[in-house]
Amino acid sequence: MIDWDDVRYFLAAARKGSVRSAAKHLGVNHATVLRRIAQLEGRLGAQMFEKLPSGYRLTEAGEEVLELAEQMEASSNRLETRVFGRDQSARGLLRVTLPPFLATHLLMPDLADFARLHPDIEMEISSSGDVANLTNREADVAIRIVADRKTLPLNLHGLKGPELFSGVYMSRDRLAAWRSGASDPMRWIVIDSHGLPVWAREGEVHTTGVPFRTPDAETQIVAAQQGIGMTKLPCFVGDADPLLVRVPGTDLPMHGTLWFLTQGETRKTKRVQLFTEFVSRRLAAHAPLLAGLSVSPD
Repeated sequence: MIDWDDVRYFLAAARKGSVRSAAKHLGVNHATVLRRIAQLEGRLGAQMFEKLPSGYRLTEAGEEVLELAEQMEASSNRLETRVFGRDQSARGLLRVTLPPFLATHLLMPDLADFARLHPDIEMEISSSGDVANLTNREADVAIRIVADRKTLPLNLHGLKGPELFSGVYMSRDRLAAWRSGASDPMRWIVIDSHGLPVWAREGEVHTTGVPFRTPDAETQIVAAQQGIGMTKLPCFVGDADPLLVRVPGTDLPMHGTLWFLTQGETRKTKRVQLFTEFVSRRLAAHAPLLAGLSVSPD
């Protein structure tokens, strides 16, 4: 008999291209992945991978096993979600994935209220920019910012939330200094490196064209607070920060729409229903802040 856990480890290595990456994804050590793959190879009597300097490559036998393993995974996920969907108790594990800003700057008080209301529901919150695979049960509920509704996967059930707008922000003290004639260079603070963004040259405050880059969103905010320059943030982040102010003369472009996404039978469980209903009500109450209507431009 083939052990499904061995197949899971094989799939992770095949998709990630290395044992080390597979181990990190699965949350185990690298020796465990090697042992599980060796067990599968022993049961099937064939070598699954060829080790190359660039990583692991599937052998011909491995390619055949991959196709069947993916079918096993799909069947396992369908079985799990169908049984999960019959669970109508307000207890057990609930896994939620959402963007970091939403978790840390908006919804954490609401998540805390939900946890207090439902003490038997175990909460697992993943605040990450990575998109969780709901079909593979990496999460039960995903709250995502969606720019185009057509990009939503057809196999997911979606509940539309409020629209989200963004603005261009800088330090309140730095704006006062600029208006007083300070000549310090004004940088544009960004996470990526795709050249001078349009918003950096739209407002009354002019940038030097020299960027300040950071891959971390929280560092981006602190850099703006410290007067390094201006940056683009969701309105619910920038407007709620007493150290920041909107850059005069800039617009509030729509950032996207918030969606609650669930998969298949998962959405029928009591804890998923309770969570989506509760948080969707809270988001509706946050709609003016999300749309940038809670304050007027400085």
